[in-house]
Amino acid sequence: MDKLTEILKAASENGRPVARELLPLVYDELRSLASRRLTREAPGQTLQATALVHEAWLRLTKDEAREWNDKAHFFRAAAKAMRNILVDRARAKATAKRGSGQATADLGSLEVADATEDERILMVDEALKQLEQEDAESARVISLKFFGGLTNEEVARLDEVSLRTVERQWAYARGRLYQLIQEENS
Repeated sequence: MDKLTEILKAASENGRPVARELLPLVYDELRSLASRRLTREAPGQTLQATALVHEAWLRLTKDEAREWNDKAHFFRAAAKAMRNILVDRARAKATAKRGSGQATADLGSLEVADATEDERILMVDEALKQLEQEDAESARVISLKFFGGLTNEEVARLDEVSLRTVERQWAYARGRLYQLIQEENS
């Protein structure tokens, strides 16, 4: 059992907070995931990987009594925190853009390929909310890959399944998400 899992298990058994012990073990991995995720952002974006990790860490550890069952549970929570941060930033930018007198974008006529990164984040988030209701497993894979920045190999290791299983889940989830986005924008 790796050190991270040991700390999480001991914390849940003893009911003690783990933030100080956990950060050194996960910081580099979280920063790498955030960096990979942010490489898809448009040039000139202001959010840096370090800032994304720090903000996600603050959200993850705000509740001292919070517990994670294992490494997979922790990284799912981290991906969700990053998702929320990116969605909040995209919404704030969209609000500022509308509020500054510029014309609003009609998302109904917006093609996914033509969308800015912020618009894409918001579209994916909206479709993901619907997908979470109908297929939680597919939504989880998308969240880990799109918002968490994990690769198929990392998701497979995290979930302790084969790479082929994750590839199949990703192919289905990506296709279904695209359908939901198209339905929402038509």
